[in-house]
Amino acid sequence: MKLLKKTPVILAGGSLLVAGLAMLVLPGPAFVVIPAALAILAVEFLWAPRWLAWFFERMKALAPGKSQGYSGQSLNPRITSQTQPR
Repeated sequence: MKLLKKTPVILAGGSLLVAGLAMLVLPGPAFVVIPAALAILAVEFLWAPRWLAWFFERMKALAPGKSQGYSGQSLNPRITSQTQPR
């Protein structure tokens, strides 16, 4: 019974992972497909969430600006986070 549950996960996740890895050198959205494949594989395998976390850490390190989240600054300069008297 467990094999019946693992087989579709292995086929879907494995196929997407192979396709995503191929998209690293071929045209295609590899940086979308690889995390999706790892998320599918994480349903059944303990190693997949670790690989997914590793992948996201590498993507954060490569991101320009390396933002750590919301800075509290508004995009509209007329709106400030503190109320100023008129």
